[in-house]
Amino acid sequence: MEKVIMGTRLPAKLWLDEVEDSCMSQIMDLTSLPFAFKHIAIMPDAHAGKGMPIGGVLATKGVIVPNAVGVDIGCGMCAIKTNLKAEDFSYTDLTSIMSKIRAVVPLGFDHQNKKQDQKLLPQGFDIEEMPVLKNQYEACLKQIGTLGGGNHFIEIQKDTETSDVWVMIHSGSRNIGLKVANHYNKVAQYWNEKWYSAMVPGLAYLPMETQMAKDYFREMNYCVAFAFANRQLMMNRICESIQAVKPETDFEPMINIAHNYAAWEKHFDQDVIVHRKGATRAYEGEIGIIPGSMGTKSYIVEGLGNPESFKSCSHGAGRLMGRKDACRRLSLDEEKERMDQQGIIHGLRSQNELDEAPGAYKDIAQVIANERDLVKPLVELAPMAVIKG
Repeated sequence: MEKVIMGTRLPAKLWLDEVEDSCMSQIMDLTSLPFAFKHIAIMPDAHAGKGMPIGGVLATKGVIVPNAVGVDIGCGMCAIKTNLKAEDFSYTDLTSIMSKIRAVVPLGFDHQNKKQDQKLLPQGFDIEEMPVLKNQYEACLKQIGTLGGGNHFIEIQKDTETSDVWVMIHSGSRNIGLKVANHYNKVAQYWNEKWYSAMVPGLAYLPMETQMAKDYFREMNYCVAFAFANRQLMMNRICESIQAVKPETDFEPMINIAHNYAAWEKHFDQDVIVHRKGATRAYEGEIGIIPGSMGTKSYIVEGLGNPESFKSCSHGAGRLMGRKDACRRLSLDEEKERMDQQGIIHGLRSQNELDEAPGAYKDIAQVIANERDLVKPLVELAPMAVIKG
């Protein structure tokens, strides 16, 4: 932990030294919440978000806050190790694999051309009990197995020590998560105003004993499961694309984690709802994934179960500058050169794509160093080829 600051009602514990003013303002808002528990935990990749910082952890007593989960519910990472080494892949192999992946995984706003098998969707949920998702079920069948845009990516990576090749995906619940998030945030805002509640802007809440909160919790959990199913289907098709070029490839079991969700957990001997918005669970011995940008390293980590962070860690490098700011300030030639010198196959071609350039993000090495009491790095991965949403 880097420092502790006293807020309006509770302290905030920060795993970073410098915090932008807009992010600090949101941290102070969190410390004022009457239902916030113990303290607020801010991860080393934190930056301002909608209502609550991305990279924030909020534990609550008796209420759930939709904006403390975020709009891409269940967004997270998956990674899989192969039996091959980086030297087994030529430049032509990699470009061929990336081309095949682009043919089977829709990117950006693109969806599947036809409905996918219903069996690929999460099982064990009653869609009729979900007010929002029951009207989105058909859309789910075309959204599953798609990457999305923004900071979502597919990477082929290599272990910097052993040269083992890995595949990593960052993606979420697509448009259904956005629909659920926006619906329940509006519901929370409406009822907070009806109750004459002292609502912090952007942090409307729902008491857990209400049907509205139960509905949100159920639909949120479906979105988390959908995001996992989405990553699983993409990973299956990526593995098939790799085997089409390198038939001898085998794959180990997939690691999967989410970093936008809320869950009932026990902390400091209390049952609380832990909201992780751009934060990864890091229980002792738990394996996690902390990615960098498309031109920097990513890490497979092991959780240390630090109670002060509510057993959490960062979800990535974290933004250094906003998207518009990055496109305005960064040099396209310099960002391309940075990746070209590392031999990374990438698709950065225009100024308006600089919002996801390496220079738009914090130093991942510093982020990892700041959370040495939260996780232990196990594998350091360097990008070989990148597809951005």
